[in-house]
Amino acid sequence: MSGIGSAVRRARVRGCLLGGALGDALGNPVEFLSLAGIRRAHGPRGVSGLVPDSEGVTGRITDDTQMTLFTVEGLIRAANGGGPAGRVGAVRTAYLRWLDTQNHPSPPARGGDDTVRTGWLRRQQLLYARRAPGNACLTGLAAGYVPDERAAPGAPGPVNSGSKGCGTVMRSAPFGLTGQSPADAFALAAHCAKITHGHPTGALAAGAFAAIVAYLLAGESMPGAVLRAMELTARHPGHEETTAALRAAVDRAAEGAPTAEGVESIGAGWVAEEALAVAVYCALALPGPEDVAAALLLSVNHSGDSDSTGSVCGNLLGALHGDAALPADWLVRTEGLTLITRIADDLSRQSEGPVDWPADRYPGN
Repeated sequence: MSGIGSAVRRARVRGCLLGGALGDALGNPVEFLSLAGIRRAHGPRGVSGLVPDSEGVTGRITDDTQMTLFTVEGLIRAANGGGPAGRVGAVRTAYLRWLDTQNHPSPPARGGDDTVRTGWLRRQQLLYARRAPGNACLTGLAAGYVPDERAAPGAPGPVNSGSKGCGTVMRSAPFGLTGQSPADAFALAAHCAKITHGHPTGALAAGAFAAIVAYLLAGESMPGAVLRAMELTARHPGHEETTAALRAAVDRAAEGAPTAEGVESIGAGWVAEEALAVAVYCALALPGPEDVAAALLLSVNHSGDSDSTGSVCGNLLGALHGDAALPADWLVRTEGLTLITRIADDLSRQSEGPVDWPADRYPGN
Protein backbone atom coordinates (compact mmCIF):
# COMPACT_ATOMS: atom_id res chain seq x y z
CA MET A 1 0.00 0.00 0.00
CA SER A 2 1.35 3.39 -0.97
CA GLY A 3 -0.17 5.44 1.85
CA ILE A 4 -1.68 8.90 1.54
CA GLY A 5 -0.75 12.37 2.75
CA SER A 6 -2.37 13.99 5.77
CA ALA A 7 -4.49 16.44 3.76
CA VAL A 8 -5.86 13.64 1.58
CA ARG A 9 -6.44 11.51 4.63
CA ARG A 10 -8.46 14.25 6.31
CA ALA A 11 -10.53 14.65 3.15
CA ARG A 12 -11.20 10.92 3.11
CA VAL A 13 -12.24 10.85 6.77
CA ARG A 14 -14.67 13.66 5.99
CA GLY A 15 -15.77 11.85 2.86
CA CYS A 16 -16.40 8.62 4.73
CA LEU A 17 -18.63 10.18 7.37
CA LEU A 18 -20.37 12.63 5.04
CA GLY A 19 -20.83 9.99 2.35
CA GLY A 20 -22.42 7.69 4.90
CA ALA A 21 -24.85 10.39 5.98
CA LEU A 22 -25.72 11.16 2.36
CA GLY A 23 -26.39 7.52 1.53
CA ASP A 24 -28.45 7.26 4.69
CA ALA A 25 -30.56 10.29 3.71
CA LEU A 26 -31.07 8.94 0.17
CA GLY A 27 -32.28 5.58 1.42
CA ASN A 28 -34.33 6.72 4.39
CA PRO A 29 -37.59 7.56 2.52
CA VAL A 30 -37.67 4.20 0.70
CA GLU A 31 -36.31 1.89 3.40
CA PHE A 32 -39.46 -0.18 3.80
CA LEU A 33 -40.57 -0.21 0.15
CA SER A 34 -40.11 -3.05 -2.32
CA LEU A 35 -38.27 -2.34 -5.55
CA ALA A 36 -41.61 -2.41 -7.35
CA GLY A 37 -43.02 0.03 -4.81
CA ILE A 38 -40.07 2.38 -5.25
CA ARG A 39 -40.55 2.34 -8.99
CA ARG A 40 -44.27 2.98 -8.68
CA ALA A 41 -43.61 5.96 -6.43
CA HIS A 42 -40.58 7.43 -8.18
CA GLY A 43 -40.54 6.16 -11.75
CA PRO A 44 -38.93 3.21 -13.52
CA ARG A 45 -35.43 4.19 -12.42
CA GLY A 46 -36.45 4.60 -8.79
CA VAL A 47 -35.27 7.55 -6.73
CA SER A 48 -32.86 9.79 -8.64
CA GLY A 49 -31.90 12.06 -5.77
CA LEU A 50 -32.98 13.13 -2.32
CA VAL A 51 -36.74 12.79 -1.89
CA PRO A 52 -39.08 13.71 0.99
CA ASP A 53 -39.74 11.15 3.69
CA SER A 54 -43.18 10.21 5.02
CA GLU A 55 -43.37 13.51 6.89
CA GLY A 56 -42.42 15.54 3.84
CA VAL A 57 -38.87 16.30 5.01
CA THR A 58 -35.91 15.87 2.66
CA GLY A 59 -32.38 14.89 3.69
CA ARG A 60 -33.00 13.37 7.09
CA ILE A 61 -30.38 11.04 8.55
CA THR A 62 -31.36 7.97 10.59
CA ASP A 63 -30.01 5.89 13.44
CA ASP A 64 -27.27 4.69 11.08
CA THR A 65 -25.59 8.08 11.03
CA GLN A 66 -26.50 8.85 14.64
CA MET A 67 -24.74 5.72 15.92
CA THR A 68 -21.80 6.27 13.59
CA LEU A 69 -21.23 9.70 15.12
CA PHE A 70 -21.34 8.25 18.62
CA THR A 71 -18.85 5.58 17.51
CA VAL A 72 -16.52 8.41 16.52
CA GLU A 73 -17.05 10.11 19.86
CA GLY A 74 -16.33 6.91 21.75
CA LEU A 75 -13.09 6.37 19.85
CA ILE A 76 -11.91 9.94 20.42
CA ARG A 77 -12.69 9.71 24.09
CA ALA A 78 -11.01 6.31 24.35
CA ALA A 79 -7.83 7.89 22.98
CA ASN A 80 -8.29 10.77 25.41
CA GLY A 81 -8.28 8.57 28.51
CA GLY A 82 -11.33 6.39 28.10
CA GLY A 83 -11.35 4.94 31.60
CA PRO A 84 -10.87 1.47 33.14
CA ALA A 85 -13.21 -0.32 30.73
CA GLY A 86 -10.88 0.44 27.82
CA ARG A 87 -11.80 1.19 24.23
CA VAL A 88 -14.81 -1.10 24.08
CA GLY A 89 -16.15 0.40 27.28
CA ALA A 90 -15.67 3.93 25.95
CA VAL A 91 -17.59 3.06 22.78
CA ARG A 92 -20.37 1.40 24.77
CA THR A 93 -20.68 4.50 26.97
CA ALA A 94 -20.93 6.61 23.83
CA TYR A 95 -23.74 4.35 22.63
CA LEU A 96 -25.52 4.98 25.93
CA ARG A 97 -25.44 8.67 25.04
CA TRP A 98 -27.03 7.73 21.71
CA LEU A 99 -29.64 5.75 23.63
CA ASP A 100 -30.54 8.95 25.49
CA THR A 101 -31.26 10.58 22.12
CA GLN A 102 -33.82 7.84 21.48
CA ASN A 103 -35.48 8.07 24.89
CA HIS A 104 -35.64 11.82 25.46
CA PRO A 105 -36.90 14.76 23.37
CA SER A 106 -33.88 16.90 24.24
CA PRO A 107 -30.59 16.50 26.14
CA PRO A 108 -31.41 15.24 29.66
CA ALA A 109 -29.79 16.88 32.64
CA ARG A 110 -26.59 15.46 34.06
CA GLY A 111 -26.69 14.39 37.67
CA GLY A 112 -24.00 13.90 40.29
CA ASP A 113 -21.03 11.83 39.15
CA ASP A 114 -22.77 10.80 35.92
CA THR A 115 -20.12 9.74 33.38
CA VAL A 116 -22.58 9.07 30.55
CA ARG A 117 -24.26 12.46 30.14
CA THR A 118 -21.10 14.37 29.34
CA GLY A 119 -19.44 15.82 26.26
CA TRP A 120 -20.63 18.12 23.51
CA LEU A 121 -22.06 15.58 21.05
CA ARG A 122 -24.93 14.58 23.36
CA ARG A 123 -26.00 18.24 23.49
CA GLN A 124 -26.74 18.43 19.76
CA GLN A 125 -30.51 18.77 19.56
CA LEU A 126 -30.78 17.45 15.98
CA LEU A 127 -29.72 14.00 17.21
CA TYR A 128 -32.75 13.70 19.48
CA ALA A 129 -34.95 11.96 16.94
CA ARG A 130 -36.15 8.38 16.56
CA ARG A 131 -35.62 7.20 13.00
CA ALA A 132 -36.55 3.50 13.20
CA PRO A 133 -33.68 2.38 15.48
CA GLY A 134 -32.91 -1.32 15.50
CA ASN A 135 -34.43 -3.29 18.34
CA ALA A 136 -31.21 -5.21 19.01
CA CYS A 137 -29.31 -1.93 19.42
CA LEU A 138 -31.88 -0.66 21.92
CA THR A 139 -32.21 -3.86 23.95
CA GLY A 140 -28.54 -4.74 23.69
CA LEU A 141 -27.42 -1.53 25.34
CA ALA A 142 -29.81 -2.15 28.20
CA ALA A 143 -28.02 -5.45 28.91
CA GLY A 144 -24.95 -3.72 30.30
CA TYR A 145 -22.42 -6.03 28.62
CA VAL A 146 -18.86 -4.88 27.88
CA PRO A 147 -17.11 -7.38 25.56
CA ASP A 148 -13.59 -8.47 26.36
CA GLU A 149 -11.04 -7.30 23.79
CA ARG A 150 -8.94 -10.37 24.57
CA ALA A 151 -11.60 -12.74 23.25
CA ALA A 152 -11.63 -14.02 19.68
CA PRO A 153 -13.33 -11.44 17.42
CA GLY A 154 -15.77 -14.01 16.08
CA ALA A 155 -16.64 -15.63 19.39
CA PRO A 156 -20.39 -15.65 20.10
CA GLY A 157 -21.64 -12.96 22.45
CA PRO A 158 -24.25 -13.33 25.21
CA VAL A 159 -26.37 -10.30 24.22
CA ASN A 160 -29.02 -10.94 21.54
CA SER A 161 -27.09 -14.10 20.78
CA GLY A 162 -29.07 -14.99 17.66
CA SER A 163 -28.99 -11.52 16.13
CA LYS A 164 -26.77 -10.53 13.23
CA GLY A 165 -28.75 -7.46 12.16
CA CYS A 166 -27.08 -4.77 10.08
CA GLY A 167 -26.92 -2.50 13.13
CA THR A 168 -23.41 -3.84 13.74
CA VAL A 169 -22.17 -2.84 10.29
CA MET A 170 -23.87 0.50 9.72
CA ARG A 171 -22.12 2.12 12.71
CA SER A 172 -18.63 0.64 12.22
CA ALA A 173 -16.87 2.74 9.56
CA PRO A 174 -15.09 4.91 12.17
CA PHE A 175 -13.05 1.97 13.45
CA GLY A 176 -11.23 2.07 10.11
CA LEU A 177 -10.55 5.81 10.30
CA THR A 178 -8.34 6.04 13.38
CA GLY A 179 -5.01 5.15 11.79
CA GLN A 180 -4.72 1.74 13.44
CA SER A 181 -3.91 -1.27 11.29
CA PRO A 182 -6.70 -2.99 9.37
CA ALA A 183 -6.33 -6.04 11.62
CA ASP A 184 -6.72 -3.90 14.75
CA ALA A 185 -9.66 -2.02 13.23
CA PHE A 186 -11.26 -5.37 12.39
CA ALA A 187 -10.87 -6.69 15.92
CA LEU A 188 -12.14 -3.58 17.69
CA ALA A 189 -15.19 -3.28 15.42
CA ALA A 190 -16.00 -6.95 15.96
CA HIS A 191 -15.73 -6.66 19.74
CA CYS A 192 -17.88 -3.52 19.82
CA ALA A 193 -20.51 -5.21 17.63
CA LYS A 194 -21.05 -7.71 20.44
CA ILE A 195 -22.22 -4.93 22.75
CA THR A 196 -25.61 -5.33 21.09
CA HIS A 197 -25.49 -8.35 18.72
CA GLY A 198 -24.17 -11.74 19.77
CA HIS A 199 -24.13 -13.65 16.47
CA PRO A 200 -20.57 -14.17 15.14
CA THR A 201 -21.54 -12.99 11.65
CA GLY A 202 -22.71 -9.66 13.02
CA ALA A 203 -19.29 -9.16 14.58
CA LEU A 204 -17.21 -10.45 11.67
CA ALA A 205 -19.13 -8.44 9.07
CA ALA A 206 -18.58 -5.30 11.15
CA GLY A 207 -14.89 -6.18 11.38
CA ALA A 208 -14.61 -6.76 7.64
CA PHE A 209 -16.22 -3.39 6.95
CA ALA A 210 -13.86 -1.57 9.30
CA ALA A 211 -10.90 -3.34 7.68
CA ILE A 212 -12.00 -2.32 4.17
CA VAL A 213 -12.20 1.30 5.32
CA ALA A 214 -8.76 1.06 6.95
CA TYR A 215 -7.25 -0.39 3.78
CA LEU A 216 -8.78 2.43 1.73
CA LEU A 217 -7.35 5.02 4.11
CA ALA A 218 -3.98 3.36 3.69
CA GLY A 219 -4.10 3.85 -0.08
CA GLU A 220 -5.57 0.60 -1.39
CA SER A 221 -7.94 0.49 -4.35
CA MET A 222 -11.52 -0.60 -3.74
CA PRO A 223 -10.96 -4.10 -5.20
CA GLY A 224 -7.70 -4.44 -3.29
CA ALA A 225 -9.25 -3.30 -0.02
CA VAL A 226 -12.15 -5.74 -0.35
CA LEU A 227 -9.95 -8.69 -1.25
CA ARG A 228 -7.48 -8.01 1.55
CA ALA A 229 -10.33 -7.67 4.03
CA MET A 230 -11.72 -11.00 2.83
CA GLU A 231 -8.34 -12.60 3.48
CA LEU A 232 -8.31 -11.10 6.96
CA THR A 233 -11.87 -12.25 7.67
CA ALA A 234 -11.11 -15.81 6.55
CA ARG A 235 -8.64 -16.19 9.42
CA HIS A 236 -11.46 -16.19 11.95
CA PRO A 237 -13.69 -19.15 12.81
CA GLY A 238 -17.27 -18.49 11.81
CA HIS A 239 -16.34 -16.34 8.82
CA GLU A 240 -18.21 -18.40 6.23
CA GLU A 241 -21.38 -16.29 5.94
CA THR A 242 -19.45 -13.02 5.68
CA THR A 243 -16.96 -14.47 3.21
CA ALA A 244 -19.70 -15.95 1.03
CA ALA A 245 -21.61 -12.66 0.93
CA LEU A 246 -18.52 -10.67 -0.02
CA ARG A 247 -17.55 -13.25 -2.65
CA ALA A 248 -21.04 -12.95 -4.16
CA ALA A 249 -20.63 -9.16 -4.31
CA VAL A 250 -17.22 -9.40 -5.99
CA ASP A 251 -18.41 -11.97 -8.51
CA ARG A 252 -21.59 -10.09 -9.33
CA ALA A 253 -19.72 -6.81 -9.83
CA ALA A 254 -17.48 -8.52 -12.38
CA GLU A 255 -20.40 -9.77 -14.48
CA GLY A 256 -21.32 -6.57 -16.26
CA ALA A 257 -23.47 -3.47 -15.97
CA PRO A 258 -24.84 -2.98 -12.44
CA THR A 259 -28.59 -3.28 -11.93
CA ALA A 260 -31.12 -3.18 -9.11
CA GLU A 261 -31.78 -6.84 -9.83
CA GLY A 262 -28.09 -7.47 -9.27
CA VAL A 263 -28.37 -5.82 -5.87
CA GLU A 264 -31.39 -7.95 -5.01
CA SER A 265 -29.56 -11.13 -5.94
CA ILE A 266 -27.12 -10.39 -3.10
CA GLY A 267 -29.71 -9.69 -0.44
CA ALA A 268 -31.97 -7.13 1.17
CA GLY A 269 -29.47 -5.79 3.66
CA TRP A 270 -31.43 -6.45 6.84
CA VAL A 271 -28.64 -8.66 8.17
CA ALA A 272 -25.03 -7.65 8.60
CA GLU A 273 -23.29 -9.62 5.87
CA GLU A 274 -25.91 -8.68 3.26
CA ALA A 275 -25.79 -4.96 4.09
CA LEU A 276 -22.03 -5.03 3.68
CA ALA A 277 -22.16 -7.10 0.50
CA VAL A 278 -24.76 -4.88 -1.19
CA ALA A 279 -22.68 -1.80 -0.45
CA VAL A 280 -19.50 -3.48 -1.65
CA TYR A 281 -21.20 -4.60 -4.88
CA CYS A 282 -22.30 -1.04 -5.64
CA ALA A 283 -18.89 0.42 -4.81
CA LEU A 284 -17.08 -2.18 -6.93
CA ALA A 285 -19.48 -1.92 -9.87
CA LEU A 286 -19.26 1.89 -10.00
CA PRO A 287 -15.87 2.69 -8.48
CA GLY A 288 -14.84 5.95 -10.17
CA PRO A 289 -15.15 9.42 -8.62
CA GLU A 290 -17.50 10.32 -11.47
CA ASP A 291 -19.71 7.35 -10.51
CA VAL A 292 -20.40 8.28 -6.89
CA ALA A 293 -23.96 9.52 -7.45
CA ALA A 294 -24.86 6.49 -9.56
CA ALA A 295 -23.37 4.08 -7.02
CA LEU A 296 -25.27 5.69 -4.16
CA LEU A 297 -28.53 5.50 -6.09
CA LEU A 298 -27.87 1.86 -6.94
CA SER A 299 -27.31 1.13 -3.26
CA VAL A 300 -30.74 2.44 -2.18
CA ASN A 301 -33.01 1.41 -5.06
CA HIS A 302 -33.86 -2.11 -3.91
CA SER A 303 -36.26 -4.03 -1.68
CA GLY A 304 -34.72 -3.89 1.74
CA ASP A 305 -32.79 -1.79 4.23
CA SER A 306 -32.06 1.04 1.83
CA ASP A 307 -30.78 3.56 4.36
CA SER A 308 -28.24 1.11 5.80
CA THR A 309 -26.94 -0.11 2.44
CA GLY A 310 -26.82 3.49 1.24
CA SER A 311 -24.96 4.56 4.36
CA VAL A 312 -22.35 1.80 4.13
CA CYS A 313 -21.86 2.41 0.41
CA GLY A 314 -21.42 6.13 1.08
CA ASN A 315 -18.86 5.37 3.78
CA LEU A 316 -16.86 3.27 1.32
CA LEU A 317 -16.98 5.73 -1.57
CA GLY A 318 -16.17 8.69 0.66
CA ALA A 319 -13.21 6.84 2.18
CA LEU A 320 -11.95 6.09 -1.33
CA HIS A 321 -12.49 9.45 -3.03
CA GLY A 322 -12.79 12.07 -0.28
CA ASP A 323 -15.52 14.60 0.37
CA ALA A 324 -14.94 16.56 -2.84
CA ALA A 325 -16.32 13.66 -4.90
CA LEU A 326 -19.68 13.65 -3.12
CA PRO A 327 -22.55 15.27 -5.07
CA ALA A 328 -22.57 18.80 -3.66
CA ASP A 329 -26.22 19.53 -4.42
CA TRP A 330 -27.26 16.49 -2.38
CA LEU A 331 -24.74 17.05 0.36
CA VAL A 332 -25.90 20.59 1.21
CA ARG A 333 -29.41 19.24 1.84
CA THR A 334 -28.25 16.45 4.14
CA GLU A 335 -29.16 16.89 7.78
CA GLY A 336 -26.28 17.54 10.17
CA LEU A 337 -23.70 18.56 7.56
CA THR A 338 -21.86 20.99 9.84
CA LEU A 339 -21.95 18.64 12.82
CA ILE A 340 -20.64 15.68 10.80
CA THR A 341 -17.85 17.75 9.28
CA ARG A 342 -16.80 18.97 12.71
CA ILE A 343 -16.61 15.52 14.28
CA ALA A 344 -14.81 14.13 11.20
CA ASP A 345 -12.14 16.81 11.57
CA ASP A 346 -11.91 16.11 15.30
CA LEU A 347 -11.30 12.41 14.58
CA SER A 348 -8.55 13.33 12.13
CA ARG A 349 -6.89 15.59 14.70
CA GLN A 350 -7.04 12.90 17.37
CA SER A 351 -5.63 10.32 14.97
CA GLU A 352 -2.65 12.55 14.19
CA GLY A 353 -1.53 12.85 17.80
CA PRO A 354 -2.58 13.88 21.32
CA VAL A 355 -5.02 16.79 21.49
CA ASP A 356 -5.72 19.03 24.47
CA TRP A 357 -9.49 19.19 24.05
CA PRO A 358 -11.61 21.69 25.96
CA ALA A 359 -12.73 20.25 29.31
CA ASP A 360 -16.22 19.05 28.36
CA ARG A 361 -15.71 18.30 24.68
CA TYR A 362 -14.23 14.81 24.85
CA PRO A 363 -13.68 14.09 28.55
CA GLY A 364 -12.29 10.74 29.62
CA ASN A 365 -14.90 8.32 30.92
